[in-house]
Amino acid sequence: MEAVLLVESTKRKLQEFRESGFNPLLKKIHLFCGKNNIQILNMEEEYINEKGHRSKRQRHDFTNQHYYNFDCFNVVVDWFSDINTELLQNMTTFISYDSFSKFDELKLTRLCEFYPYDFDSREKITLSHQLGLYIDNVQKDERYANLNCIADLSRVMVETRKHISFPLVYRLLKLTLVLLVATATVERCFSVVKNVKTKLRNRIGQDFLNACVVCSIEKEAFESVTNEDVINRFQKMKFRRGQL
Repeated sequence: MEAVLLVESTKRKLQEFRESGFNPLLKKIHLFCGKNNIQILNMEEEYINEKGHRSKRQRHDFTNQHYYNFDCFNVVVDWFSDINTELLQNMTTFISYDSFSKFDELKLTRLCEFYPYDFDSREKITLSHQLGLYIDNVQKDERYANLNCIADLSRVMVETRKHISFPLVYRLLKLTLVLLVATATVERCFSVVKNVKTKLRNRIGQDFLNACVVCSIEKEAFESVTNEDVINRFQKMKFRRGQL
């Protein structure tokens, strides 16, 4: 629950920053430019793109101020504020603190809808029945009395073999546990793709792109691979006239 409150506070502060943070930031930029003899852009002038001309569809009153405030600053802030609070709130209903007092069957049923590829329509109906039996079962089981977090709940479910009795509940619990890790991994992957597929490599093939991205993401795994291993693998792929 504390995590949800922190997320909501962060979103409110980001919204405040979005509404009133551009001008203070612009003043700091102007001070930095002045100290370092960098030419300061006139924010009241008409915006000209990197090619040196304005777009044919651009309004005549489209100023630098408008472009950098609404098309750059606000967009970046929105990236950070686009957090699904509902998803986090639904996750917290799994917490076993205080005899599962936060448990909410409707919210957990809603949570499975965030994973359309992991639960089909039949399983969603079955899950709602399993959740009712599950909460009645664990609330009366002393082994679940002193759990502090979702990770402990997952561990004890396996130890007590309730993951077999309630397989869909356990599947939803596992998806909840890996959510933060999976999200961070996906974000890192997109960052790597942007670095690999640049303007100079805009025609890179899918297989070659995948290979480059994997090498960039799994750096630790590739630290043990030597140049000799790569050369031997390359030579064995097919017959070659010359030896590297």
